[in-house]
Amino acid sequence: MSASMNPGQSVGDQQPGKQGIANDLPSLSFPRGWTLVASIIALLVCLPLVVVVILAFFPSENIWPHLLDSVLPGYVVTTLIVMLGVACGTASIGIATAWTVTHYEFPGRKLFAWALLLPFAVPAYVLAYVYTDMLEFAGPVQTQLRAIFGWSSARDYYFPSIRSTGGAIIVLVLVLYPYVYLLARAAFLEQSASLLEVAQVLGKSTRTRFFKVALPLARPAIVVGVSMALMETLNDYGTVSYFAVRTMTAGIYDVWLGMNNLGGGAQMATLLLMFVLLLFGLERASRQTQNVFQPPGGRLQGIKRHPLSGTAAMFAFLLCALPIVLGFLIPAWVLLRYAIAYFEISWTPEFQAAARHSLTLSALAAIITAIIGIVLSYALRLKPGRTLRKLVSVATIGYTVPGAVLAIGIIIPFGLLDNSVDAFFRQYFGISTGLLLSGSIFALLFAYSVRFLAAAYGAISTSLQSVNPSMDEVGRSFGYNPLTILARIHLPLIKGGLLTAMLVVFVDCMKELPATLIMRPFNYDTLATQVYQYASDELIEQSALGALLIVVVGLAPVILLSKSIDRSRGK
Repeated sequence: MSASMNPGQSVGDQQPGKQGIANDLPSLSFPRGWTLVASIIALLVCLPLVVVVILAFFPSENIWPHLLDSVLPGYVVTTLIVMLGVACGTASIGIATAWTVTHYEFPGRKLFAWALLLPFAVPAYVLAYVYTDMLEFAGPVQTQLRAIFGWSSARDYYFPSIRSTGGAIIVLVLVLYPYVYLLARAAFLEQSASLLEVAQVLGKSTRTRFFKVALPLARPAIVVGVSMALMETLNDYGTVSYFAVRTMTAGIYDVWLGMNNLGGGAQMATLLLMFVLLLFGLERASRQTQNVFQPPGGRLQGIKRHPLSGTAAMFAFLLCALPIVLGFLIPAWVLLRYAIAYFEISWTPEFQAAARHSLTLSALAAIITAIIGIVLSYALRLKPGRTLRKLVSVATIGYTVPGAVLAIGIIIPFGLLDNSVDAFFRQYFGISTGLLLSGSIFALLFAYSVRFLAAAYGAISTSLQSVNPSMDEVGRSFGYNPLTILARIHLPLIKGGLLTAMLVVFVDCMKELPATLIMRPFNYDTLATQVYQYASDELIEQSALGALLIVVVGLAPVILLSKSIDRSRGK
């Protein structure tokens, strides 16, 4: 989740009208080192993707025909079904709630405007654990139903299973719809009020004005939101694994770890990567059509909200309240209740160690990605060459790449390097170095940096673009070199964007599960992996404290996003 992303703007791209900043600095001395360092970083970030593709085309054992004849069609079909369900669900909830809070006045509207972002703070796998605990046969819901109606066993009634493809879709929709809501609301706020007024003067109904005017104008932003939700769907492992839904992500784990075939896992990962690139291309195509028709000065007119009363007001209230209740309030309440009741059991040295690991890794990843984001952004500001711009664009697609794909792409080269170093030391010194990289925190931090660099770069780049080019001229007049100008002038000015970038990366790392499960060092748990392990063992009560801590930390960017929208778009 990137707090700095605007509707229709992809991370890694300059905003129109601002990409010529460096053109205003024709005489600024530019050391080749900046371009070299930025290029090396971009190439390193792209390394995992290159490794996965190479391994897929040149596997040691080609089991692709076997996969194609057996499990692959099922993985693909299930993945497409889940993606279709998530796309429809997130679009429906996101658009409906965004339009309602933007164009209507009803009780609770101001609260809902920011509270609809709260499910952002809840990882999908946490929601899956909570609702499974509530809705399974021995859970409180079915137990209460049997007590009320006198049912004695499951044969006496029908209750849908939460552990199903439909259940996975519902859980993912509840935590991912804020992507669409966030961008759709921003798009509705940006739309010219005069266009809607003209349609009203022409006698068009509210329904017609929405479908014929507002929705087409917001379509690019909505497509971006849906695409981001689908990318997160492809990355999800905790939910589909817990519900035994065989998606492509689950298939990578099955083939790689279950069948012990790394080449087959890489082939599955490449196919999954094609899904991601397709979504990425769709997002870019929508962004290219973002410049829709807006009357001059139309955005300066405030939106006149239509007051609702009676049944209409109640319907609007329920429409906005239901996603919040199901996606945040219920899971937060269940986790809080379990965390308090089982605190003494949960507050163990193992939990404390996992919490320290999560906080340490997240903080280090936030610092690393911030530094890399600064280097890339400033290098492009100084000399926005075509090659460097393309490298940065490719490097920042890591946010769209599933963690399972990154894990394969990182473990292979790191493992080869470890084996080479170990063989060298064995031959010449008679000692074994073991796993220096592939089984260390370094590999995990590298995965986090690749995965979440886009979030840091987006926030930092946007802040840096807002700095007037004359500030560089001022620094040069004092005889400062580019590094001194960055340290003394730019960094103080972009402090807000820098802190935002670090906060977003910190929270994303706290929640990250797929790559962490595979790449963490032996006996080195984080809160996410500990929660997953407890829940997999049906010990949801003992996982509650860790899950609650992840949710609480995740509230920070939610509040930041809400305030950012209200400041930049107006209420």
